[in-house]
Amino acid sequence: MDDDEGDRFSDAIRLLLLIAAVSDPLNEAEQQAAPKDAVAVLRAEGRLQKLDFWLRNPDYMADELLNDYEREREKEAINLELAGRILDSDEPEICAIPMLRYLFGAFEYIDQAMSVLAAPRLVLVVPRRATGRVLQDNYYLTAKGRDLAEQATEQFSVLAWYTERARLVRALAEATGHSALALRKRQYLQRDYAQTPLNEVIPSIADRARARLARLRAEVEQAEQGDAA
Repeated sequence: MDDDEGDRFSDAIRLLLLIAAVSDPLNEAEQQAAPKDAVAVLRAEGRLQKLDFWLRNPDYMADELLNDYEREREKEAINLELAGRILDSDEPEICAIPMLRYLFGAFEYIDQAMSVLAAPRLVLVVPRRATGRVLQDNYYLTAKGRDLAEQATEQFSVLAWYTERARLVRALAEATGHSALALRKRQYLQRDYAQTPLNEVIPSIADRARARLARLRAEVEQAEQGDAA
């Protein structure tokens, strides 16, 4: 297997696990119009790209968890712990898969990876058209794709990590708004992300996120000491 083929396969596996974790179940009416055996759908490539960015960049995902924590500290206290699990480890270094910044944010061509999933009917890409042009691509997860994602997660610890982190990505999306536009606006609030020149790699923010985590933990410790005094 050459490098390109290996990258295409690993990208396909990651995208399958992400789509399985974040796609929305089909209601009865949607099932009538969906491809055969489809069980869930993720709408719009832009949304998929933005969710994949968080999965591929644990430092940015952790920093967003800290953002949610700071907005409502008591209600979102769990996010401080979740960010700590990421930033206390070497996830931001060993699990990062950098992406380039394009005009509408982080982006990577995924056609080849999706073809790996489409051939065995794990995920089917269906364009939604109007007046002869494609409005968006919808990604339909089939029962076969869902079952394979569940089996892979159960059998391989490295793939279980992707599924666990993809669920965090879903939680971030739910707190942000599910549209690609809402996700893009949130990601552009990150200074390093927004200031990356076009067609260049979006840089890591692991050091900054870890320093922020340490500061927030110190504030919690000081507050606890004050309550105990």
